[in-house]
Order: sequence, then C-alpha cells, then structure tokens
Amino acid sequence: MKQIKKALISVYNKDGIIEIASFLKKEGVEILSTGGTASFLEKNGIQVSKVEDLTHYPSILGGRVKTLHPAVFGGILGRRDNPSDQEEFSKYSIEPIDLVIVDLYPFEEYVEKEASPEEIIEKIDIGGISLIRAAAKNFNDVAIVPSKAQYGYLLDLLKEQGCRTDLSQRKYLAGAAFGVSASYDRAIFGWFNSTPLRYGENPHQKGVYIGEKDSLPQQIHGKEISHNNLLDIEAAIELISDFEETTVAIIKHNNACGCASAPTPLQAWKKALAGDPVSAFGGIIVTNAAVEKDVAEEMNKLFFEVVIAPSYSSEALEILKSKKNRIILVNNGVKLPKIKFRSLFGGILKQERDARTETPADLKSVTVLSPQKDKIDDLLFANKLVKHSKSNAIVLAKDKQLIGSGVGQTSRVDALKQAIEKAHSFGFSTEDAVMASDAFFPFKDCVQIAFENGVRTVIQPGGSIRDGESVDFCNDHGIAMVTTGIRHFKH
Repeated sequence: MKQIKKALISVYNKDGIIEIASFLKKEGVEILSTGGTASFLEKNGIQVSKVEDLTHYPSILGGRVKTLHPAVFGGILGRRDNPSDQEEFSKYSIEPIDLVIVDLYPFEEYVEKEASPEEIIEKIDIGGISLIRAAAKNFNDVAIVPSKAQYGYLLDLLKEQGCRTDLSQRKYLAGAAFGVSASYDRAIFGWFNSTPLRYGENPHQKGVYIGEKDSLPQQIHGKEISHNNLLDIEAAIELISDFEETTVAIIKHNNACGCASAPTPLQAWKKALAGDPVSAFGGIIVTNAAVEKDVAEEMNKLFFEVVIAPSYSSEALEILKSKKNRIILVNNGVKLPKIKFRSLFGGILKQERDARTETPADLKSVTVLSPQKDKIDDLLFANKLVKHSKSNAIVLAKDKQLIGSGVGQTSRVDALKQAIEKAHSFGFSTEDAVMASDAFFPFKDCVQIAFENGVRTVIQPGGSIRDGESVDFCNDHGIAMVTTGIRHFKH
C-alpha cells in the first residue's frame, strides 16, 4: 500500500470534487491545485496550495501554461525506489505527488455544438493530458484519476482503506487513464482530419470520414463521396486486389453482384454485367485494367454511382464524365491497411485484414474424384469472390464468371438456394458450375442441393466434425470436392 500525502487536483468538471477534497483534507493530505479549481475549492472552505507558489510562475498565456514545470512533473514522475531520482528530489527540492486528479477540457462537447475553430482549439487540453500520462506512466508510485468518471471509484476506495492505494488499484486507474488519453487524442485527430460526407447511411444521419485523404483513391470527377459510397469503394478495392488477371466487378452493398475475369476488359465487363444486370443498377464498378473508349461506351449504358480503375484514356473520360454526378476514381496504388477497426458499444474491435488468398497448392482433394484441371481456375475464382461476400455466403461460377451468389443469409442452405435462383433467373445453367462456400458444411444438404442442380465441383474450408457426411455424398454421386483449411467469414 502507498500512502497519499500530497495530491494535485486540476479539473474542468467539479461535480463531486468537493467531497473528495474534503475527505483528503480531513485525512491530512496536502492539496495542490490550479487556477479555477483552486478558487473553487477555497470558496468551499478547502485550503489548498497553489501550483504557482510551487513553481514560482503564475498561470501564463491566458491559462495555457500552468502545470508544465519540473517541480510538478518531477514530483509525479520521480521513482520512489530509484536512488538517483531520490537524489535529484533532494537536490532540486522536489516533493513527491502521490495522487493526481484531472478532468480535461470538453473538446468533443465543443466540436459537437459546432463552436468556432478558435474556441475548439482552446479546448485542446495540454497540461491536463500531460499530467494524466505522467501519473499513469508512474503508476507504481502514483494514483491517477483521469476523468470525472473515476471520481466515484476514488471516493469509495478512500473511504474503504483510508488515503492509501495498492498497486493493482493504481494499475487499473493507469489503464483507464491511457484510455482517456487515447480517446481524447483520437477526437482531436478526427477534428483535424475529418472530411464531411453528404450524410451517413441515411439522409437523417450525419457522417464524416476521419483519416488522411491521401489514403483514398484519387477522385477526378463527380459529386461528393457519401458514407455508403466509401464502404462500397473499400469493398471494391479489397476484392479487385486479389485478382491479377484482367477482371471487372460490380459491387452493391459491399458484395459483388457481378464479376468476371477475361482476356480483355470489354469481355470482362460484359460477362460481369450479365451476372446480375438488375442489381448492377446504381452500383460501383471496379477493374484492374485501364478503361478505354470501348469499355466506357458500354459502361455508360448503365446507371452507376462510382467507377474505379488504375487509369482512363482521354476518350473514356469524356464519355464517363457525361454524367456530372458520376464519381470517377483512380486507384493509384491505394495501400490497404494491415489492421482493421470497427467501433461498437463504447469500444473498438481490432483485427488483421483478411489478406489470405488461396493458391492451387492450398487445395486438398478430399473425395475420390479430383477436380478436372480446367476447373481449378474456376474454383480459385469462386473462392476469391466468396471471401469478399457477406456471410453466410455461397458463390456459383463458371468460366471465371460469377453466375449466382447468396450472401448475408442466416443459413448456408438459404444462401445456396438464393445463388441457384439468381443464376437461373438470368439465364445461366448451373450444370457443371463450381460452388464455393465461405465456411464448412455442417450437413450434406448443401452438396445434395448443388448436385440436384448440376454442380459437380466444390470448394470449401472443411473443418466440421461432420465433414464425412458431405464427403460421402460427393463420393456416392461423382462430385469432386476440395478443402482449403481457411475460413473466410465476413460479418
């Protein structure tokens, strides 16, 4: 246990701070305080020592500099068990500070109420955030209360065990402190690096992009990019980055509704559009090939929101720019992040991006029949598409063309039925198509339905305790199945 003998209090939100300061004072703790906090405590009958009396400097520059001084930060950062630090304590007459209580300027509050830039900048806390980080770094000796959210925790702790803290409590508070610091800095970064969007997912929702604009593909024409556009643009670039052969894909709600690889961009475009010309309306087109006049002329027959390509001929641009709102983007080597984040509740999920792409060497034949050589390319093509489709997902492909997909379904059977229905509705025969699944088959029902519709080659991760049922059905009905050992869920 560490005894609290000296505390520094510098807070914006003062609700509840009187009770804490009164308890500390009653227990004989010296309270060091700044500006408005010191005045507030003294008005409420609590005697404090002022920081300026310690540093011999007044609060200067309109309050921007109050605590940034070795007498303050030395007292916080000095290690009690370090002889060299203790010598310097004595040499420079530094007294240790055992507890730091801070509540930062409400930066986000001023951003939300759309205050002027000058007001917002003045609410970027410098001294407070420095005190938080210093005390948290030295949690071995110092307890840090980084925001009003921890006032109650501290008061309960003080009442229960007197003005003492143990290491586990100080470490817990330090963790909370770095959380406050990270969140605060993230909000400031967001304000400096935010690009307003037309709206969020829906017109009644506000939306902004927070990040470096250089990380986005270059826009050379069209209206302002929306929240939903950005989600589809990222999905499009992630998908096309998995293909080396000339490929065109049409993205709708983060899923490919059309995709094909072919010897020429024009052939790839026509095959991609044929996969689902209904869903293609209003979608996003992405290709890994330069867009020339012939492709632009065909694309221009369709209403679409965004086109992404590595380059465009001048004739192609003239055609595509005929629609003033059409967003034309150049994929100039956009680097996909290795780490992806998703916010939820009051926190963030962090994971590696799914950068895995299977090759022929990853395919393990688990049935008596192995895939015919001319089906290997289709299997890998379908597997790339199912990787980029919302789970549960099934993809049907033939001759490197997406002919039907089922995405975002609550069962794999429903996903397969949807894929078959879509293929048939656009005039495709599923006879001799290949099927890809983003996860294993827990039962034989999917391979049975696929067989009844002419599918004779299947790729899936495998890994179910009931894999044998699907394998046995395939063996009994002349289906070739390969597994990859890699699941590609996309939620």
